[in-house]
Amino acid sequence: MGASKHIQPDDKADQRRGIDYIGVCASFVVHDGKGRILLQKRGAEARDEQGRWDVGGGAVEFDETPAETVRREIREEYCCEALDVEFLVAYDAHRQLDDGTKTHWVAMVHAVRIDPTKVTIGEPHKISEVGWFTSDDLPEPLHSQFWKSFECAQARDLVR
Repeated sequence: MGASKHIQPDDKADQRRGIDYIGVCASFVVHDGKGRILLQKRGAEARDEQGRWDVGGGAVEFDETPAETVRREIREEYCCEALDVEFLVAYDAHRQLDDGTKTHWVAMVHAVRIDPTKVTIGEPHKISEVGWFTSDDLPEPLHSQFWKSFECAQARDLVR
């Protein structure tokens, strides 16, 4: 029996999450515990849907749990700590990018409570603006996947 061949990744062989294989992300509905949620307006260097308002999130990295991803992304995106993290739901996100490329991600949605006085934009190239909202004053335009996360937050009474 011959030795198995291990292929090393390189720039040409590396695959793209969500395009060449199913990507896994941990997204989060950030709330203040008083009925408001924090949304971010996607900046010029966001992966897609620039200029649209959305919840936060990021790809789960190798050897990282979804809850660890949430806590890391909260620090990176909002420069603060997650006070409470609660898993809400997982769903398939099938979309098409502006150039026609189809994407497939499995999104694991979490509710995260933070201190609203601690929020600062940590990734200004990806996030152009943040704001606190209730269900009565949501901004426009919204990201194509927004409602899947938002409706779970509403069902848990996290937003009014």
